[in-house]
Amino acid sequence: MSFEKPRSREWDASSYHRVSGPQTSWGAKVLARMDLRGDETVLDAGCGTGRLTASLRDLLPRGRVIGLDLSENMLRQARTHLLSDPGARVGFVCSDLVQLPFSKSIDVVFSTASFHWVLDHRLLFRSIFGALRPGGWLVAQCGGAANLQRFRAKIVQLSQEAPFGSYLGKFEEPWLYSDSHTAAKNLSAAGFGEVETGIEAAPTRFKSAEQFSEFVRTAIVHKHLNLLPTDRLKRDFVQTLTAQAGSEEPALELDYLRLNIRARKPA
Repeated sequence: MSFEKPRSREWDASSYHRVSGPQTSWGAKVLARMDLRGDETVLDAGCGTGRLTASLRDLLPRGRVIGLDLSENMLRQARTHLLSDPGARVGFVCSDLVQLPFSKSIDVVFSTASFHWVLDHRLLFRSIFGALRPGGWLVAQCGGAANLQRFRAKIVQLSQEAPFGSYLGKFEEPWLYSDSHTAAKNLSAAGFGEVETGIEAAPTRFKSAEQFSEFVRTAIVHKHLNLLPTDRLKRDFVQTLTAQAGSEEPALELDYLRLNIRARKPA
């Protein structure tokens, strides 16, 4: 029996495009804090299906956006979402965030809801530092320390129980949720200055069990589900988590915490 981590980089992009309202709303607040001239080259690092990439494009009438993601499914959805406009100033690249294919050519790296999927933040920040022009900015948000702590405890417990334990019992969490102090330390070590980090709460409640289930299946436990061999086991895993969340008060709420990051590459 294998306990290897799933190698798939792919997502259910059409489902993610439907359910990613929370991520989009968090990202919109980050966008509102950005100070852009309008002529920059901005990298949307972990662009997903392009919902925020479209908003970035609108802030850059004389600039350019590059949407980057490791998932081909996400990029196909993003191209469909954005390139229907023949005048769109958007390009797309499939790449790993820790091996960005840019060198001192990006004015701003923007990212939301992506960095916690990278398990080595020291390497991540060095990669971003190398991609930025001197004086360029990193403006990002991702899951922060203790993010989804209550819900993750349920996932871990359920993963140990029959019939799921045979497949998930040794599965390590696929996320890294950094605290603000460690993030600041890693940014400084990569060479960044003017570093600002902080954690904010973003509890997210769903109106129905169906909405909760689709969100959890698509945005949180899809790597767990990749290790379950049958559709029935996948369905039972998500339904059990949903029933547990529905029995709590407040019901169907996820205890999200966001890590805000702002840092500058010295000129």
